[in-house]
Amino acid sequence: MGIYLNSDKPLVNYKNLYRSKYFVDKSLIIEKINELIETSDMYICVTRPRRFGKSSVADMLGAYYSKAVDSKDIFDNLKIREAKSYEENLNKYNVINISFNTIPDKNKTYDEYMSIIQNGLIDDIKGMYPDLEIKDYYTISHMLNATRDKFVFIFDEWDYIFTNNLFEENQNDFLEFIRQLLKDQPYVALAYMTGVLPIKKYSSGSALNMFDEHTFLKDRIYDEFFGFTHNEVLNLCKKTDEIEFEELENWYNGYLTTKGNKIYNPRSVVKALQNGYCESYWTNTGAMDEVAKYLKYNILEIRDDVIEMVAGEEIDIFIDEEFRAGQREPRTKEEIYSAMIVLGFLSYHDGYLKIPNRELMKEFEKALRDESFGYVSEIIDNSRKMLKATVNGDSKTVERILHEIHNSEIPILQYNDENSLSCVLTLAYLSARDTYRVEREEKSGKGYTDFSFHPIRKRDRAFIVELKKDENVDVALNQIREKEYVQKFKKENNEVLAVAICYDSKLKEHSCKIERV
Repeated sequence: MGIYLNSDKPLVNYKNLYRSKYFVDKSLIIEKINELIETSDMYICVTRPRRFGKSSVADMLGAYYSKAVDSKDIFDNLKIREAKSYEENLNKYNVINISFNTIPDKNKTYDEYMSIIQNGLIDDIKGMYPDLEIKDYYTISHMLNATRDKFVFIFDEWDYIFTNNLFEENQNDFLEFIRQLLKDQPYVALAYMTGVLPIKKYSSGSALNMFDEHTFLKDRIYDEFFGFTHNEVLNLCKKTDEIEFEELENWYNGYLTTKGNKIYNPRSVVKALQNGYCESYWTNTGAMDEVAKYLKYNILEIRDDVIEMVAGEEIDIFIDEEFRAGQREPRTKEEIYSAMIVLGFLSYHDGYLKIPNRELMKEFEKALRDESFGYVSEIIDNSRKMLKATVNGDSKTVERILHEIHNSEIPILQYNDENSLSCVLTLAYLSARDTYRVEREEKSGKGYTDFSFHPIRKRDRAFIVELKKDENVDVALNQIREKEYVQKFKKENNEVLAVAICYDSKLKEHSCKIERV
């Protein structure tokens, strides 16, 4: 078996996945792809954020199509076995499977990078076709044509040199290599390509314009096959008693496909199930300081939006153009958001932008602490004082801190709209998220709290914050009592603080009252 041609590596990888406890069957994508084999639509490029199952699907396709292996014992147990095209295409093709993330150990130039791939392919072809007459001037395309066979091409991480900013002066040469290898070649039965970034465009088109692209922002065909669906996560939860679905949902839910289906990041869900607790698993797999990097491209224009999103709000904005491989660093608000959607840092659906889940929220909170955010970072630095004053019942300090925030030069914090007071509270208590689970509009008692602070450590005090504009603090406290907001807290906390915070729009003053319940 070769390195790239008819390798058994995809089958080995897929067998390992298949044997895992939290395996999810995504094999029905094969039925859709079988329809495209040896048609004018045989060029497919699927792009998703990292860790959304792209490589797993690529390995599955390699294991299914390759004539060099026998994978019937696996696929006979999967959903694809019911498809009419199942037997027709199972282990019937020569498969060239390349992952473009292999960088030479020495002399890390573009030529060295490409020589690994090209020489490996040439050796594979010569090894499989020892009687093939090969001329000195033959390219890889000439050699494949001479075989008179059909090939399935599976390219994983096609955009590796783009996402890692490698060989910038040769990136168009790389696109041309793929074009010459695949476009209008009679030996191509299927070309399936996957990565994070959509294909680079330049001038009026693209070197790879034969590909149909299915991106995170616009895919309506393969959306359910990348990432775990709501029902798939529910079913996985039945395999363990260590963790509840609601906790997984709180941490990892938040992405919506173009058709409105909920999608979860597979790595985070599986790791949480394996370990029995939720934390930021996906964000620890790469350079998540990219969140801060992209925000810094134009902090002044996007600062208020980020504050609102950290406060749990959605941003009404139209994003149509997608951030692509080889594109310049984003500058405008729309370009920055587009890049962050493509990378999975933000969720976008039906014209609304938001931070998808708690896992990503922690990264945005971290980004806001950066001194490049100016007064916002100062507010967050002082947020520990706000928390300490609250749990100690020091209402005067709470009023003073809120007054200082309101007097900042940040428009969203000056109460120009109905979300502003919530944004102020979010920043004022941001450090509390290190030791509290903070919920907005949480169902409790006979109504919904404005803010609920559930302590992670047993020794800390739980508290509820009720916000009112142009009302008396006693009205807010009475609401907490009458609607029995503390009922949900009593099971785990002996003492709960009721915190009333009001703002007088005429006097432009805050008032606070804190009581033990």
